[in-house]
Parts: sequence; structure tokens; C-alpha cells
Amino acid sequence: MSMGEKLRVGVLASGSGTDLQSIIDASEKGMIDAVVVAVISDDIKAYALQRAKQHSIPAYFVNPSGKKKEEHEKEIHEILAEHKVGLLVGAGYMRILSPSFVKKWYGKLINIHPALLPSFKGENGQGDALEYGVKISGCTTHFMDEQTDHGPIILQAAVNVMPDDDRDALAKRILAVEHQILPRTIDLFAQGKLSIQGRKVHIKQDSSWKKTYGTIPDVLYAEGY
Repeated sequence: MSMGEKLRVGVLASGSGTDLQSIIDASEKGMIDAVVVAVISDDIKAYALQRAKQHSIPAYFVNPSGKKKEEHEKEIHEILAEHKVGLLVGAGYMRILSPSFVKKWYGKLINIHPALLPSFKGENGQGDALEYGVKISGCTTHFMDEQTDHGPIILQAAVNVMPDDDRDALAKRILAVEHQILPRTIDLFAQGKLSIQGRKVHIKQDSSWKKTYGTIPDVLYAEGY
């Protein structure tokens, strides 16, 4: 990425796209030196596609039906290449990417997960955490690797689980923090502040978003936010 050029971000999303919206908002407000250039979904009804269109971002439904995984992912890769994507973000994307696709994008592929990894992997992180009886939950951004919800962790934030929480209440509080740490993760990537060292991600010292953009009360943010 040359000087003065914004990081070109592609987003994979299967649902309503609130995490996508947090990236778009941060980009439009100048919080991150990045711009979303393509949004791809495996669900034609995903509201994430409508969010993209509302902001004049190219939106693609890539139908997985009747296709081998490799064929489906080849279509995705071609779209990303067409738009010269420099960072690919999984933002509520519900399909497991193949090892070959992950290898192709490794180091330029991040994900947001609604639990404190390595605990409560999978599609129901909030509900699983609640059923297990934890007192603290949260969210995680990480580089994707060939195992689901496994790659090197970038940022985390922890929220208290309240005695009267149901899944929706806990998920809502976690989501508010996702909307902070996901754009911040993209910001750090765009600035070249992240380096993968084995299982660890080293974050070069930078001015904190805690002071610049504030925090949510009672949330614990990892160093680097």
C-alpha cells in the first residue's frame, strides 16, 4: 500500500451486517485509513448487502448452492482480486472457509468472534458462554487460520455477564464492543502495526483509541485498543 492510499477492505457477511456497518461508519468518519470496496454474502436475503448498497459499495451474492466449496470460493477470490482487496474481514460470515482459501489469504484475513477465544468457538459463542455459567464474556478479533476460530488473537474486550442475562441481552452488549474493536483492528492493520509471531500478534505502540474515542463503562479492553 503506497503512501496516501487507503487500505481496500473486502467484507464477508451472512446476516444483518452491523459489524460491517461499524467498519463503514469508521471509514466515513475518518477513524480508519481504509475503505470498504466489496461486500460478499452467501445469503441473498442478508441485510449486509443492503447496507453496502446504501453506501454505494459493490455488493455480491455468491450462491453456494450446488457448487463445490472450491468453486464457490474461486468466485469469491475473483471478486476480491477484481477490487484489489488488501484485507478481507469475516463479519458474521457463517460458512467455514477451506484451508486452501485461508492459506491464500493468510495474514490478510481477519475475523470477529463474539466470545473470548479460545473459549466458546462456533456460531453460538454468546449462548454457549451463558449456558456454561461464565461470569465474564466478550469478543475477539483474530487472524484466521486453517482451524475454526483458532488463529492468532489481535484484540479482545471483556464484558460482565449479569445474573438476569439471556442470550439476546448478552449478545447486544457484546455487539456494542465488537463495533469498537473491529474497526480498531482494521486501523492497526492499515497502519502496519500488526505482526504475527507464532501464535502471538505483536502490536506496535500507537495512540490509544480509549482516549480518542472513549470506552463503554465496565468493559475491559486489551492493550492495543
